[in-house]
Amino acid sequence: MQIQGKTFVVTGGGNGIGRQVVLGLLRRGAAVAAVDLSADALSGTEALAPRDSGGLSTHVVNVTDRQAVAVLLDEVTKCHGQVDGIVNVAGMIHRFVPVADMSFEEFERVMNVNLWGTVIMCTTFLPVLANRPAAAIVNISSLSALLPFAGQTFYGATKAAVKQFSEGLYQELSGTNVAVTTVFPGNISTDISGNSGVKAIDPKGRKAPSTSPEATAAKIIKGLEKGSFRVLVGTDARMLDAATRISSRTTTEFIGRQMKSVL
Repeated sequence: MQIQGKTFVVTGGGNGIGRQVVLGLLRRGAAVAAVDLSADALSGTEALAPRDSGGLSTHVVNVTDRQAVAVLLDEVTKCHGQVDGIVNVAGMIHRFVPVADMSFEEFERVMNVNLWGTVIMCTTFLPVLANRPAAAIVNISSLSALLPFAGQTFYGATKAAVKQFSEGLYQELSGTNVAVTTVFPGNISTDISGNSGVKAIDPKGRKAPSTSPEATAAKIIKGLEKGSFRVLVGTDARMLDAATRISSRTTTEFIGRQMKSVL
């Protein structure tokens, strides 16, 4: 899909991966509607936007609110005249604890943002995207959707649900003008813990390999452009994905030992 001259909506556009996707698309000549819960975060993204870009609008929206997302569609259409793609980056983790130590309020909050936010964005924008000559949906899942990480079990479950939903959409829309790409980032050097209101874990001297938000955004944009089915981001994501294909049990037990030593 050609990026220049197209209009994209990016959720989670106020920081981290989402911000870098916004900036990357702008540099490629696209117009972008950046969506986030935080007006201050969006102001930070706006301050970094290239002045000769295709145009940036910012929108403070809770993506778990169906009515608010419906209004967002109207606002973006009025502002940019069209919508050619959406990139669902908005997401959150929970406390690094076993499932038994979590409350149902925590379960609901993580599920609402990670899964329902993605579902609401896709179902709201799909009728408009279906009428474009070429359109794209990009959903951010996680390496945690491909194998579990103790202490983030429910986060992984929500991201696995995003994977199934997104790849199901791929099946349903195969042969149409709407391409669906699912992204599986590994460890990315963002402040997802702080943005989720969660205390980060102490690595206890361990330094896990990580990918920068800039490099992650570049991979996402390349996948969007190519209409890729899956995009794996990071050496850790590629290696562990391959390992699970060889022995899912052995890989799961290995990760479990690593997470126990950290927690």
